[in-house]
Amino acid sequence: MLYAALKGFLFMGGLIIAIGAQNAFLLRQGLKQEFVLPLVIFCAFTDALLATVGVLGLGFLLEKMPALLLVLKWGGVIFLFCYGIFAFARALKPKNMDVEGEGQSEFMPVMLTIAALTFFNPHVYLDTVILVGALANQYSEPDKYIFLMGCIIASFTWFFCLGYGARLLKPLFQKKQAWQILDFCIGVIMILLGLSLAAS
Repeated sequence: MLYAALKGFLFMGGLIIAIGAQNAFLLRQGLKQEFVLPLVIFCAFTDALLATVGVLGLGFLLEKMPALLLVLKWGGVIFLFCYGIFAFARALKPKNMDVEGEGQSEFMPVMLTIAALTFFNPHVYLDTVILVGALANQYSEPDKYIFLMGCIIASFTWFFCLGYGARLLKPLFQKKQAWQILDFCIGVIMILLGLSLAAS
């Protein structure tokens, strides 16, 4: 049982630690210390829900619905390109940045952004639902649920560490130049992810 939990933890950790659109956005919000708790909870619970759906054997539905994945793919491409352009715009206009890290954004737009970054990414369904489900269902009961628990613990651990650990970098981001570099890097990541998604 412990082995199954460890495998689930390490596998899920490997999937979500890679720098992606969701992680980049959460990092920026963590640095600004804006709505960190609801963002972290949303990300972790979404991962847990999708992984559970996969383990319960519903991943095959996505394999039977290529049209849905196609819509999600191109919706994700458009969204990533737009978000990348906005990140470049922020980098070019440091006066519009929240250099001091005080809450300036509105709650709903922030939550809608993280939702779009999550659900418009077809890889979240391919990886978290289908792949996690496939691996977990190689185990017999109750080990497959222990594997799932390891996956869920990894998600909560990562998102809480990223969201709340970002504040340790706050002294560095007292300077406008640091925000410019961060937003430029986020813009590059979003555009590259969009191109990769379009080519996949």
